[in-house]
Amino acid sequence: MTELAQSSRTQPQQAAFPMQRTCPYAPPPGYDRYVEGRATYVELAHTGQHVWVLSRYDDIRAMLTDPRFSSDRFNPGFPQLFRDGRQRKPTLRPSLIGMDAPEHGPARRSVVGEFTVKRMKALQPRIQEIVDQQLDAMLAGDKPADLVSALSLPVPSLVICELLGVPYSDHDFFQKHSSRILNREATADERQQSVGEMQQYLSRLVSAKEAEPADDLLSRQIAKKREEGSYLHEDLVSLAFLLLIAGHETTANMISLGTVALLENPDSLAAIKADPGKTLDAIEELLRYFTIAEPATSRVALEDVEIAGVTVRAGEGVIGLSYAANFDTDVFAEPERFDITRGDRHHIAFGFGAHQCLGQNLARMELQIVFDTLFRRVPTLQLAAPVEQLPFKHDSGVFGLYCLPVTW
Repeated sequence: MTELAQSSRTQPQQAAFPMQRTCPYAPPPGYDRYVEGRATYVELAHTGQHVWVLSRYDDIRAMLTDPRFSSDRFNPGFPQLFRDGRQRKPTLRPSLIGMDAPEHGPARRSVVGEFTVKRMKALQPRIQEIVDQQLDAMLAGDKPADLVSALSLPVPSLVICELLGVPYSDHDFFQKHSSRILNREATADERQQSVGEMQQYLSRLVSAKEAEPADDLLSRQIAKKREEGSYLHEDLVSLAFLLLIAGHETTANMISLGTVALLENPDSLAAIKADPGKTLDAIEELLRYFTIAEPATSRVALEDVEIAGVTVRAGEGVIGLSYAANFDTDVFAEPERFDITRGDRHHIAFGFGAHQCLGQNLARMELQIVFDTLFRRVPTLQLAAPVEQLPFKHDSGVFGLYCLPVTW
């Protein structure tokens, strides 16, 4: 280890992660001090935990494909980005997001077939129907309308509920608890309570499907695992927990943020209105531009690893600043410029490597249908409040908007 790296380890910088964005269209200003090529050793202000910070695109991708870095959220060295740190004890069995090899590969392969491009295309007519129904209701209602409650949240919630076989009538319950689980300002007790209530709810749901299978992802997993002789009730509860939260929170926030960005960039909006074939390119740029789920690229070292000019010791955590990586000037020319013609699909907004987002095909399709339909059916859509007055989710582990007033 270099003398500089040893010095930085003994005198870690004070840092607060995740840092608050002062502009919704750019990484937090505090990221500037970490974009120097070398990993930085910091002390997290809210926990006192010492971790390394990576900011360069190549370094973060290298970490995400190196089996010496673990995704285990309950490893004592894993970076804790919530105010009160980790749960006191695991209440759920590890899900895909927290698994390592060799368990991760078979578990992911078991469910990945549910998210292939072919299966997503089969869902397209139903997603289109859901989007149209939500827009019908919004257009028949009062102006201004809140796009979050009218469209952004119900569309992915309905889709993931139908995919999993979760009653949509329970959406207020799981949205309330998922929001609390992701809220960085919630106490450990509050998060633990929400995890417990969600776990109990999903356990009852899985039990019902064990008794009376239906045509949904969870029922198909039960049948498949039973046939293989590897079925465990608790494993399916953990999978349902992950998919239910991730399946609506991330896409809902991207719908809201994407709408704001496109309305604020009228030339880009005009381009996709004139040629819907450009919508997917716009979506890739929106994903890079906002990088809303940054904590997904944190890890903990299982052994000593040389990376980004330092030695990360076994047991030390590493925060991968994927937002900074998606603004790395060595990879993305003029990254601060919103450019739907950029044509870059190699951003890491969905992560990278073995843990890359399982539902990314579904997310892309939902976003494409929503944006194409929204701007076709409501061509005069506009914000009903200045961007600087919008309530952005600065306190959440997934960036987004609490509400988005629009009119037409």
